[in-house]
Amino acid sequence: MINPEHANFPRATFMRRLGAMVYDTLIAAGVLVFAVVFGFIAFLILIETGLINNHGYKIVSDALLAVPLYKGIWQLYLTITLASFYAYFWSKSGQTLGMRTWRLKIQHPNGQNISMMAAYARVVWSLLGIGNIFIFLSADKLALQDRMTRSEVVQLSKEANEMKNWRR
Repeated sequence: MINPEHANFPRATFMRRLGAMVYDTLIAAGVLVFAVVFGFIAFLILIETGLINNHGYKIVSDALLAVPLYKGIWQLYLTITLASFYAYFWSKSGQTLGMRTWRLKIQHPNGQNISMMAAYARVVWSLLGIGNIFIFLSADKLALQDRMTRSEVVQLSKEANEMKNWRR
């Protein structure tokens, strides 16, 4: 969805991005706690039903963290869960809850929301937030993930942040 009204907002500063990142880190921690509980219960069921081998470990968490295959799948699951949290909100509305609080939105320069693929690419290119350092090296306030996905983070007005005009 293209919203030309949002195409003219100024790009977000590093400090505003940092503020939103702090908020979102707290929310992401909650998402990860839920994912860990859900994933561990699923792993426990798989072990108890005999669908996967416990490799001689008496404590299920030992098997999960000591068997390389299980550990790799576990880490991949948690990484995909966290990346999907950000990608979903960035592609749906352009904002996570932390970004909404700080009145920030991710979009293409014409005001269009980014696609799910672009959102996942942003997760990769952000390098756990380190990509934002590029804002200091850029006169146009673009981070590495902005450049690589042809998107931008803008600071919305209070009225535009109400999201009345751009919900899907």
